[in-house]
Amino acid sequence: MGTDHRPAPTVFVIFGGAGDLSWRKLIPALYNLYLDKWLPEKFLIIGTGHRHTSEKQFRQHLREGADKFSRRGKTTDETWQGFAAHLSFMAADLDKPGVFKDLAKKLADQDKAWAAKSNRIFYLGLPPRMIDPVARELGKARLNQDRKRSRIVVEKPFGHDLVSAQALNHTLGTIFQESQIFRIDHYLGKETVQNILAFRFANTLFEPIWNRHYIDHVQITVAETDGVGSRGNYYDHAGALRDMVQNHLLTIMCLVAMEPPNSFNDNEMRNKKVDVLRAVRPILPEAVHNHAVRGQYGAGSIDGQKVQGYRGETNVAPDSTIDTYAALKLYVDNWRWEGVPFYLRTGKRLPAKISEVSIQFREVPHQSFPAGAVMDWRPNRLIIAIQPEEGIFLRFEAKYPGLTMRLAPVMMQFFYREAFKIAVPEAYETLLLDVMLGDATLFMRADQAEAAWKVIAPILEVWDTIKPTDFPNYQAGTWGPETAETIVAQDGRTWTMPTILRCQEDAAICRVVAEPEP
Repeated sequence: MGTDHRPAPTVFVIFGGAGDLSWRKLIPALYNLYLDKWLPEKFLIIGTGHRHTSEKQFRQHLREGADKFSRRGKTTDETWQGFAAHLSFMAADLDKPGVFKDLAKKLADQDKAWAAKSNRIFYLGLPPRMIDPVARELGKARLNQDRKRSRIVVEKPFGHDLVSAQALNHTLGTIFQESQIFRIDHYLGKETVQNILAFRFANTLFEPIWNRHYIDHVQITVAETDGVGSRGNYYDHAGALRDMVQNHLLTIMCLVAMEPPNSFNDNEMRNKKVDVLRAVRPILPEAVHNHAVRGQYGAGSIDGQKVQGYRGETNVAPDSTIDTYAALKLYVDNWRWEGVPFYLRTGKRLPAKISEVSIQFREVPHQSFPAGAVMDWRPNRLIIAIQPEEGIFLRFEAKYPGLTMRLAPVMMQFFYREAFKIAVPEAYETLLLDVMLGDATLFMRADQAEAAWKVIAPILEVWDTIKPTDFPNYQAGTWGPETAETIVAQDGRTWTMPTILRCQEDAAICRVVAEPEP
């Protein structure tokens, strides 16, 4: 992050190279980087798989994924053939140690052919149970030895709870140095998430009021319309709290709440995030019900289409008690944020696919205007929209045109697509390039992963011990269980409607689509 040069010669080894993650995300991202000339001239992508398939079949399979998911649209024969010349398939039964010796020889031969020492990136696009044994075999094959060039990338989840996360970090830490380990969270690759840093620390406008004296509360919403799809096997042992809150939502909260870094150094940035997590007020077991609500979707409708409940999904237990919705109230006990609640919510089968941060400021200390002047007075609010629109919105009061003094809320808007008029890279493009460059700024460090698990550990313990009796407790297509309102209502607040939806309903204060320039 923050460099403008190409990486050194690189070999990208994707374990699970023919799998869904590689097909939908990794290869389309690498293909886009290739088209934009960010990849080094000397690069090789090796995809491993347990199925015996030909190189031609492998490349054709990946091309179909690039055609469907690349932001550049369908591939052309010329561009794909240029990229595909760097693709190689390796049939590999990862339970057999000989596979890793073969891989080591293949990599050594490639270095000789290039007459260069290449970066070696081992991307573990594998089920969580495979991370430990594959990391160990990489160590036995001495593929971890080059501390500067050998790197391992691990997808979430980073463990199932605090104990397993600590065990995983211990295993990885005994084989690789922390500087070699990249725990990837694709949310941190999103432009708007990164823009939180630019917005806060490259401008003097808001930082002086970014504290408990002026901010009333913060809401972070990550809503999904999808169900669990083909992820039932995994999801029915994880749930929303583990799958989304422990990483995505807490990471966003860290960016909102962190102190200004001294530099953009990767460890400095990660130190500040860890400081936030360590300052989160522990939730006592007896107080969990006041700080956390869980839910599970039943049958309902999304965009007019009927959908089944969670318990009817493929590979989900018919009496499952796993949460598909989680809402939390957290406090960060430090000088800046003491007493300011952070409300976090996420769920599946909600009415819209939307992610945003809503920062609500305190009310004015004294209302000077007469009651008749206030048409629809609302506190100032800053919204950082992450998806589907990427942008920043500021709501404030203005005088309504006319001969009398009347106030009405208006919205100041910044849209990425309007301001820069260039294609925004996909999150994985940013992150994969950073791995090749060895820049860990946007990746989780071991202590951050463990600190995040510590935040939700009391909730997990209570939820795992006391099974819900009211599941399913919200219909697909609604904003979650009614009990989720209690978390904010007990403080005299309400969940805010996501801004994009409100803009669609209230054109008077929002202009969702700008007129094109002549």
